[in-house]
Amino acid sequence: MQQKKVFSILALLFSIVFFAQSPLPEGFSNAKTIIQDIEIDLRYATKNNFIGQKIDGYKAQKAILSTKATRALLAAQQEFGQMGLGLKLFDGYRPQRAVDHFVRWAKNPIDTLKKAQFYPNIPKSQLFKAQYIATRSGHSRGSSVDITLIDFSSCEELDMGSPYDFFGKISNLDYQNLSSKQHANRQLLQRIMIKHGFRPYAQEWWHFTLNNEPFPSTYFNFIIE
Repeated sequence: MQQKKVFSILALLFSIVFFAQSPLPEGFSNAKTIIQDIEIDLRYATKNNFIGQKIDGYKAQKAILSTKATRALLAAQQEFGQMGLGLKLFDGYRPQRAVDHFVRWAKNPIDTLKKAQFYPNIPKSQLFKAQYIATRSGHSRGSSVDITLIDFSSCEELDMGSPYDFFGKISNLDYQNLSSKQHANRQLLQRIMIKHGFRPYAQEWWHFTLNNEPFPSTYFNFIIE
């Protein structure tokens, strides 16, 4: 009887460990295990985002990406490192349930908690039309990243002219009313990311998607934990 009890306890402990460390889907990696010096600031796992609350599907500060995208990002990080710079990642893989959370929020005209900080010049009702919110996101395919550059010595973000996730023309790649330093910082980020196989998004200086992404038609929904 005692032996059975011991085996039962061991089986329970094994199941707890197994599920707590359940593997990612094949073809995905935890970016930090491959790019050890990348800084992670997963905004949707916090309240510091355009909604003002933690987003569905984000249960940990863990940046998940397709392994192919992670290795391309590593090459970019290594080149920036030669300049004394590094990458800060705000978002990578985004569960479909998180996108659904965005959509529900966008359809609620009353909830404008973060309007002054993130979308002061555009009515919330226009966010779909302006393509800041959509029912599907390339992030859910696992090979898109939201990033900026930091100075390795100070860990301070480089000045890009607008904050991450700011909904407005100032975030567009073709926005001209920037200082020479802000423009140079954006150009550097774009140039190195393009060199290493990523394509930019015209409305958001921080957003890049891997060319020839491994899951071009699959929108994943597993939780980040």
